[in-house]
Amino acid sequence: MSPTFREASVITPSPDLPDPLTLLLIEDDSADAFLVEELLADAERPPKITWARTLAEGRERLTDDVQCVLVDLSLPDATGLEALEQVLSMASDTAVLVLTGLNDAHVGIEAVAAGAQDFLVKQDVDDRLLTRAVRYAIERKRADVAMRELVAERIVGQENARLERGLLPVPLLPPASLLHHQTRYLPGRVRGLLAGDFWDTVQTADGAVHVLIGDVCGHGPDEAALGTALRIGWRTLVLAGHTGDELLGTLDTLLRNERKSPEIFTTLCTATIDPDLRNARMHVVGHPSPLVIRDGVVDVVTDIPSGPPLGIFDDVDWNPVDIPLGDRWSLLLYTDGLIEATVGTGRDMLGTDGLAGIVRDHGGVDLDRIIAQVGDALNDDVAAVLVSRNDVPGDDASGNDGPRNDGPRNDIVGNGLSGGRLSGNEGNAGTP
Repeated sequence: MSPTFREASVITPSPDLPDPLTLLLIEDDSADAFLVEELLADAERPPKITWARTLAEGRERLTDDVQCVLVDLSLPDATGLEALEQVLSMASDTAVLVLTGLNDAHVGIEAVAAGAQDFLVKQDVDDRLLTRAVRYAIERKRADVAMRELVAERIVGQENARLERGLLPVPLLPPASLLHHQTRYLPGRVRGLLAGDFWDTVQTADGAVHVLIGDVCGHGPDEAALGTALRIGWRTLVLAGHTGDELLGTLDTLLRNERKSPEIFTTLCTATIDPDLRNARMHVVGHPSPLVIRDGVVDVVTDIPSGPPLGIFDDVDWNPVDIPLGDRWSLLLYTDGLIEATVGTGRDMLGTDGLAGIVRDHGGVDLDRIIAQVGDALNDDVAAVLVSRNDVPGDDASGNDGPRNDGPRNDIVGNGLSGGRLSGNEGNAGTP
């Protein structure tokens, strides 16, 4: 195994790899192990080598900081491809390089096909070849792991996108409604996780319009499923004629029976707009207070919440908030991800006042412009519902001119609006 030509060689790790590298050598022959250490000692940055004489010993010495395993195929407790397969099993995310005295091209092909990054014959190895092979093996494995993670992320993202489309509701508003209805939905996508935010809008037979927005604490499919259960429960109760404390108490019971742990709670904001569309009764259940825009004047609905979130206290009474709307108005309901965006040089949270300031600067509520303005600073899921009344065709109180009958859409906003799709239901949609 002694090299015929030796020169200084380099193992240069990628910038995000530790320096020096840590290698695990599984080799029962002490002379061969010594020569491997000598060959790699000539590198400009010699790696740290942990030596194991058996496969069992190698399993004990394989730690998270090992970047590459060099394994012989003739060990006391495993031989041939069986030894390699066991190493690959115990080091699934680590580069594996076969270093053997067996000069057999067929075995080499089978070893690489089984998952080894390279196959080296001891008699043919010098310091330059060995250091280069170690470096390349590590980079190949890193590329394989990155590709595997990317494929898994794409699959999860595609599945979640399909689920999200199915979870977004179609508002129950008649085609002749005087209301302009618009929504935006932006999941906080860490590996494409589903959002726990939810919303809904229903007009009942008496002409009243009921609006809901809510936020289940946490992220992921469990929270999204819980939010969907609460939304469907709310819609069912509203269509059955229930409102106020009775409705909220039932949702609280539903939450307690459906959540996976007692620490999970949910904030809500509901609005019941009278059939004449000039007054609303709202419940702010531990949720950010909505904005109301009347004749161009932007106000926060209330500084005092109706009560705590669902799922925290027993026997709670939630106090209603009654607000006059008038003839021309907009209501903006949203989840806390929007006002928790960090803005400014001090990275302060936007807050309700900051959101109201953006609405004033825009001369009305434009959900796309608002989200675009704070998009890079969003740290959490965001859902927003805008309901406006405007009796003048082509001009609405939200500050958005144009047709109101755009039809329903149930797409999802991409992360930060970068290459994403706008979500929601523009105009009037659905028939109760």
